[in-house]
Amino acid sequence: MSDAPQKQDVLVQMQVDLKRALEKPKDQRRWVMVLDLRKCVGCHACTISCVAENKLPPGVVYRPVLEEEIGTYPNVTQRFMPRPCMQCDNPPCTPVCPVNATYKNDDGVVVVDYDQCIGCRYCITACPYGARTFDFGATYTRGTPEVAGLIVGQQTADDYERAPSYEYGAEHARTGDEESPIGNVRKCHFCLHRLDVGMLPACTTTCIGRATLFGDANDPDSVVAGLIASPNVMRLKEDLGTEPRVYYLV
Repeated sequence: MSDAPQKQDVLVQMQVDLKRALEKPKDQRRWVMVLDLRKCVGCHACTISCVAENKLPPGVVYRPVLEEEIGTYPNVTQRFMPRPCMQCDNPPCTPVCPVNATYKNDDGVVVVDYDQCIGCRYCITACPYGARTFDFGATYTRGTPEVAGLIVGQQTADDYERAPSYEYGAEHARTGDEESPIGNVRKCHFCLHRLDVGMLPACTTTCIGRATLFGDANDPDSVVAGLIASPNVMRLKEDLGTEPRVYYLV
């Protein structure tokens, strides 16, 4: 057996970075996400974990993974690109909101106030990344019979879908057709409810290839600070001046 020291898992490093960042005032840290496209295998584990974490209904996806076939037959391959909200420093989605329901909070994350949102969907049109979706109130079990196969203990599958989800520091229950977040715009929020209690975003912890990195870019010793200084880093549609906080390694 080799006596060489074992390299620490990057998840452990990021957890240490997160703990250090949370000790700083909010205005002194800058949350960023780095997506290493060289390691992404298109498993969609990040998408599924996000759906489970936020109890997302049909049609609402915070973190899709886009797929592209490149090359010419027979020399073809696939490329995968996770696409969460870019959490722009200059977000085009916020000034178009007529009721100021979407804005950048003290953490620098673009958020949506479900109680304020009127469902006009101007922000969906304004987002150049297609990172916002609308909650029409659909459920996966709508129209299905209440049969014994759906029952787990005393809870049906429909009960589970309507159980409260914890976003933006509060519980939100989709119990009625007019109950927020039904009728609201929804989007990725870097799992703020997890960050507040010292946990990394769900997509970061479930990425099997360690292709999703998260942390404080203002900490020079953090994992992400080193990565965004790489020569092979890029951001999507930088020419628009949106200043995304999501970086890609290519």
